[in-house]
Formats: sequence, structure tokens, C-alpha cells
Amino acid sequence: MIASQTSVTTLALEAAVRAPSPFNTQPWRFDVDSDRIELRLDRARVLEVADPDAREARLACGAALCNVRIQLRALDRVGLVDLLPNRDDPDLLAVVRIAGERPATDSERRLADAIPKRHTNRHPFLDRQVSASARVTLASAARAEGARLVFVDASERYDLLVELIRKAEQRLDADEAYRDEVEYWLGGPIDRHDGVPVDAIGPDPVDDQLVRLRGYYRTNPLPPRRFEQQPLLVAVVTTGASPRFDVIAGAGMQRALLAACSLGLSASFLSQPFEVPDLRDEVTQAFASDGHPHTLLRIGYGYPTGVTPRRTVSEVIDTGGHVQ
Repeated sequence: MIASQTSVTTLALEAAVRAPSPFNTQPWRFDVDSDRIELRLDRARVLEVADPDAREARLACGAALCNVRIQLRALDRVGLVDLLPNRDDPDLLAVVRIAGERPATDSERRLADAIPKRHTNRHPFLDRQVSASARVTLASAARAEGARLVFVDASERYDLLVELIRKAEQRLDADEAYRDEVEYWLGGPIDRHDGVPVDAIGPDPVDDQLVRLRGYYRTNPLPPRRFEQQPLLVAVVTTGASPRFDVIAGAGMQRALLAACSLGLSASFLSQPFEVPDLRDEVTQAFASDGHPHTLLRIGYGYPTGVTPRRTVSEVIDTGGHVQ
């Protein structure tokens, strides 16, 4: 049976809200009219201290856009995308038009199946190498959205990135405004639909970690655990730097994360250096020969953790917007 236009749009938006975002801020809004979905940046949910230029927020919106397209394909529909279609309305990041029907491939259905399962894993990973074949699959997924992945193993560049992550964490930790921002998005009532629940924070490490994960200033009640010695670092890069490329990078990042999930891999973000301007410049220089970097990922084989909460579709539709 062919799904109605209403159910198709609703399912696409339910997939969209499962995208990752900094501190689970969910910085997106949607306006829907029949076969047209508009994706907007929600400025009220942009991190003022960590992300004042909304780079990470646009990455998140690009990830939401990727989920929309993949879910439409799993429903045997085609979504035609127009990125940043109105230069006078820069927060209108994309318009998706549901243009017709075409049977989904098995790989598209696997990616769609991963949407509700994918989550950021801040817990320890196993000391197990990510295989060459898995890397090829992840890289291919990112390319399908116009982005590239750069895999960074032990090297001078790896050591540089580790140092920049540590420096960024120290700088951010010393910033009272940043700490207040983290506190706002952390924890809260059990029925909260955004932010990072305390149980989603990884346990304290038994000893010092080589790659420093973001500090959240609260302790997970789990006992301390040993983290992996040298996780695989992955940079998401594009051929340019602009709001448009932020959205493209977010879509490529998300498709790769869904492919990783379908392969049994876990991932978390190492965004700290991108939130300190001079350190972001150093990361950009480190990848100058590859493209423009937008974020860093830590990828490996992890222990199962739960998904974080999301707002409902009705909470992310603009006033006056509705699902037809």
C-alpha cells in the first residue's frame, strides 16, 4: 500500500529530529506545505558561547536534512533538495520537495533502519582497529552527500590533534560563560526533550585519556572505566568553507554515522577545538591539503548506551506550519 502524503511527511520529520546536535540542542525548525519541507536554523537554540557563528548548528541541520532524504528513500519516495535557496533568508537552509516514487535499495533501507538506533557514545570503546573495509564504507557514505572523511591514525597530525583537543578543553573549562552554557543543557527533569541526560555522559576514566572527551562537570554514577588507548580520529571535510558547506558537511557526517551504526560501530564528537577560534585555525591548517574541516569524530567499537531524548514533530513545526 502506498503511504499517504501526510504519513510520508510525518515519518520524514520523525527521522529528522533524530539527528545529532551540539549538547542535543536540536537547532532546527520545519515548515511543511503538502509535498514541500523547509528546514530552518533555529537561532534560539544556537550556542552563544561555544558556537556563536552557528557552524555546529548548521552541521546538525545538515544531519537532519540527511535523515529526511534517507527516510523518504526508505518510503520509496524521492526528495529533491535546494540548499540555501534565498540569499535574503540565510536561516532557510534547505527546501526538500517530495517529487515522486522510486523503489529504495537495500542499502538505503539499512541506513533508514539505523536512524533511530544511532546515538553519540561517550562511553569507552574497545581497543580494536576499525577495518579497511569499514573505512571504505564510511568514506563512500560521506561522498554520497558531497563531503569527505579523512582518517587519522598514529602520526604527527594525530599527536597535534590530541594536543589541540586538550588545549581547547582547558580553555573552555576556564570560561565561566561556557560552563554556564553547559550547565543549562545538562540534565534537567526526566521528561525533558532536549539536552544531555546525566546517564548519557560517559563514566570517569580510570586513568588519563590520550584523547580528551568533553567535560560535562557532572559525574555519571557508573564506576570509572578504562577507555581505549588510541581511538580512530576522523575529520569531516569539504572543498570550501561557507554556511552551504556546513550543511553539506553535516549531511555527509550523518550518512557516515548511519553507515557506522549499521556496521556495529560507535562514534562521538571531538568538537572542542572548533569552539576556540585560534585552535580552530590550527585544525584548519592541519587539514589544508585535504579540504576544509568541520568537525572531528572518534569512531570505534563501543559498549551499548541509550539514545538521548528528542522533541516531537509538533514541537519543531513553525507556528502556522502544519503537516498536510
